Amino acid sequence: MKKHWYDYLWIASLSYLILGFVNILFAWLGLICFFLPLAISIGKGTKGYCNRYCGRGQLFSLLGGKFGLSRKKDVPGWMRSRGFRYGFLIFFFAMFFQMLWTTYLVFSGAQDLKQVVTVLWTFRLPWNWAYHGTLFSPGVAQFAFGFYSVMLTSTLLGLATMVLFKPRSWCVYCPMGTMTQLICRARNGAP
Repeated sequence: MKKHWYDYLWIASLSYLILGFVNILFAWLGLICFFLPLAISIGKGTKGYCNRYCGRGQLFSLLGGKFGLSRKKDVPGWMRSRGFRYGFLIFFFAMFFQMLWTTYLVFSGAQDLKQVVTVLWTFRLPWNWAYHGTLFSPGVAQFAFGFYSVMLTSTLLGLATMVLFKPRSWCVYCPMGTMTQLICRARNGAP
């Protein structure tokens, strides 16, 4: 099967994680993975991003498939259920808006910059080597720390489900996938 340029987007996903480890301001690049799926689903009414361009999904396919790091078991029914997927989407949004609130507090000067990455929304890891001040407001860095936390957490969840189940098991409950599915249904007039 002929390879296309988008078959190598897993490199971008892996590079993102490495660059955020080195300099937290690279975390802003993750917004591409946030807005592009929404734009494609709104514009075309398809989940084209998820099916073709998602570097994270490709990375999980590579690690779980080619490198055999997956048990290749079916995802449990409860994980595929609407209740779980929508509940996870709501929870994910709550954590995302909490991150935006913290960013706002730093921008407004009501709170100091916290140079930590929070993994699984619970474990705070000092990440001070990745930021040494810039010309930008500390709020810019705070958003980067928060957004990198979200991206790292979702990658770790994806890796865990990749190992336990099929390589792209994360895609079953990915918040972006759930949102794009809802957008596609609304755009295409499906119930």
